Amino acid sequence: MRWTTPLRPLCRAGEGFLDRVLCLLGAVAFCQLPEFIQQYLQRLGGHLDEARRQLAQFEAVAAQAKLTLPQFIDRTASNADDAVARLAGVMQSAVERVAELTSAEAALRNASILEKPFVFFAHLDRSIASAALDVYQPAVPTTLEGLLYAAVGMVVILGVYHGCVRYPIAAVVRRRSAQRAPLVAAAPAQRSERIHLTSA
Repeated sequence: MRWTTPLRPLCRAGEGFLDRVLCLLGAVAFCQLPEFIQQYLQRLGGHLDEARRQLAQFEAVAAQAKLTLPQFIDRTASNADDAVARLAGVMQSAVERVAELTSAEAALRNASILEKPFVFFAHLDRSIASAALDVYQPAVPTTLEGLLYAAVGMVVILGVYHGCVRYPIAAVVRRRSAQRAPLVAAAPAQRSERIHLTSA
């Protein structure tokens, strides 16, 4: 009997405990994503409201000049005064910012549970995400979405552990055991041969 044989039940118990710990960590980590997306979406809406307010001010000024906003931007850009001409770039940036944030908000709100992570990263605004992360409070969602992400987290973390850590290590151990087996089997015969030669 090998000296490691009595330790096998203890190792199996340890592996089971580690699996449960990894399941818990995966569930907690992954279920934070929908909660963070929700908080990000709230902050995104605030940025969109502010961008729309600024754009409305530019549109009001254009309306006072009896021009559409694109016409007002073109006329401002062609102004001989460089300081005034630069204002055209500010107004154009406001137009693009509103369009970008509107598209991102609509995509996130209309995305399905499975699509939402991919949509989130596709439309991610790093400045908004960073601000949301600074004040983020971890929580455990009890919604269907949160439970689904928790289940996915358990599967992913166990898949990574077993596929990248446990199985490769087990394969190496089995290979080394297989390489040592012929040597262990031959050892008694070699000892007998040495004893025979000594007796002779």
